[in-house]
Amino acid sequence: MKRSPKGRLELTWMGKDSALIPVEDGKYDYAWVDPSDPRALEVKSIEVVEQVGEIDGPTGANENLLIVGDSGDALRSLGTIPEYADKYLGQVKLVYIDPPFNTEETFENYADQLEHSIWLTLMRDRISEMGPLLTPDASIWVHLDDGEVHRMRLLLDEAFGADRFVTTIVWQKKTSRDNRAAFSSSQDYILVYALQGAQVWKHARHRLPDMGRFANPDHDPRGPWRSVPMSAQAGHATQSQFYDITTPTGVVHSPPPNRAWTYTKPRFEELLADDLIYWPRNGDGKPRLKKFPTEDDGLVPMTIWLTDEVGGNPDGKRESSALFGEDSVFDTPKPERLLERVVHIATSPGDLVMDFFGGSGTTAAVAHKMGRRWLTVELSQSNADRFITPRLTAVVRGEEPGGITSTSERVAVEELPDGMTAQEAQKFNSLLTKAAKGMDMLDSATLKALRAATKTCDEKTLLWEGGGGFTVSKMGPSMYEVDDEDGQVFLSPTRRTGLGPRPSLGS
Repeated sequence: MKRSPKGRLELTWMGKDSALIPVEDGKYDYAWVDPSDPRALEVKSIEVVEQVGEIDGPTGANENLLIVGDSGDALRSLGTIPEYADKYLGQVKLVYIDPPFNTEETFENYADQLEHSIWLTLMRDRISEMGPLLTPDASIWVHLDDGEVHRMRLLLDEAFGADRFVTTIVWQKKTSRDNRAAFSSSQDYILVYALQGAQVWKHARHRLPDMGRFANPDHDPRGPWRSVPMSAQAGHATQSQFYDITTPTGVVHSPPPNRAWTYTKPRFEELLADDLIYWPRNGDGKPRLKKFPTEDDGLVPMTIWLTDEVGGNPDGKRESSALFGEDSVFDTPKPERLLERVVHIATSPGDLVMDFFGGSGTTAAVAHKMGRRWLTVELSQSNADRFITPRLTAVVRGEEPGGITSTSERVAVEELPDGMTAQEAQKFNSLLTKAAKGMDMLDSATLKALRAATKTCDEKTLLWEGGGGFTVSKMGPSMYEVDDEDGQVFLSPTRRTGLGPRPSLGS
């Protein structure tokens, strides 16, 4: 006889029925209290410290917010204080968090060691507090290693429902081998949940651009494109397809030998006027036609993200050292390309991105450069002062050179053979050099001609030049004190102007 399930799967732990309150500002130091304790329900004030850059506009200081303080307090206040609730309730399209991994290590910038029950309650409460801030089509991305990822998945299943699970992404964080370990760990995990479930959310998420073919070196407002040769076989051409073309730099090109231009001169002039002509070699090269991708050209994201696609831990370290110096590198920075992929898949320009474990500010920096609004919370005042505020200030001023500020694209020096991409030409040229060693059948003239026909170079394009702004705020102090003798919680006489506890919302 088949038995019917009597309840859903649930993760339990010591203290699950209790609440946590911060004991010391700026540290992961908490005390257990009853959930009805007014300190666990308190809505603390959010105090503005400064505004950086432009005030108004889609990425101005009125749109982007850095809060220094406990993330649980911050999330509760954002959803309750009217001026913030009006702006943020139901507005967050993407949550990406890189919480403490609980590795039992002590880093320079934070201690990554919490007792399991404290860690679970800490994460459970923040998942609950962030819920009202999410849009109906929001997605939640949680970055962890294998120490806590299995427990976090159960927490998220319990909070949102197991049917809201989308996937687990495996990120190759390094390629070097650790010979001291039983197994050399080379990956982290990113759990992805969507409030609408995977089958609905997949129609809202974006595909990845085919980076081997599409880029946007000239900042075309129509988006990424690729260039294709603008010549055709001469035998099928009309006389009107044979003419000289002068580049923007004054170089005159005739059609390649035994070929004609793809279009007549009037049609070419129309394409030129519509900014559909690309001039390689800094304007000296033969014209190429810009082709824009359709939805079918995009790539469905895969679940394994390799270092050469999105960067690894060493890239994050290099970006951090370039910003803050070799002697002041954040312990666990993530590379900007990793966050760029997350933000691209989950949001569109103008959407709101939230990260309430701010770290060195990578999520906010990437969101800002990509034209998204952002909201980030950082527990440590020291981290905010040392890393996040200076970094985001540099982003606003256009003085932050690393990460996704610029891109490098492989392009052809001359027109490549039909159907060959710049990446294929680069690989061919490299293999040609190896294959030619010891081969007498390839004379030097042939080798030279093959190398010239497939020569490529890197073309760097600046993608971010600065702009926008942000507000720096901090969480206000608690209104409550505790009597040392009997443990009674009472209102501090010097802090009676606070907002107090919020009403209980029930279960």
